[in-house]
Amino acid sequence: MKCPYCGDQESKVVDSRHAEDSASIRRRRECLACGKRFTTYETVESLPIVVIKKDNSRQSFDRNKVLNGMVRACEKRPVSLAEMERAVDEIEQIIQNSLEREIRTSVIGELVMERLKPMDEVAYVRFASVYRQFKDINTFMQELNKILEER
Repeated sequence: MKCPYCGDQESKVVDSRHAEDSASIRRRRECLACGKRFTTYETVESLPIVVIKKDNSRQSFDRNKVLNGMVRACEKRPVSLAEMERAVDEIEQIIQNSLEREIRTSVIGELVMERLKPMDEVAYVRFASVYRQFKDINTFMQELNKILEER
């Protein structure tokens, strides 16, 4: 780590602790050449994920889009924002841990539904009806019957 004061490459870590965001580590360092202290932050490098949409266009993964979809499905339901954010964190972690740098929206949709189902069945059906584009009442009833059979 290069000292911001004298430019020397040698420093020692004096103190380490989790940063406020809990996603990085805050390190206090002391330059071995000039003795001045400075702070660095260490974070995990995450690779960009590209989402392949239904029309085969591509765009960067945006966790806010996933969260907004869940919020719409859970509107007026007893599901807290914290629960939805945890689910989105899980989904993002699964995507990051996969070796693929491109992921289809269909895979993301299935991951969302897997998490919505135990949270709230009504929210699950709302999301599924939009995501799976139910054409008529029969396909909607088929999905409802699947849920009832699983109980």
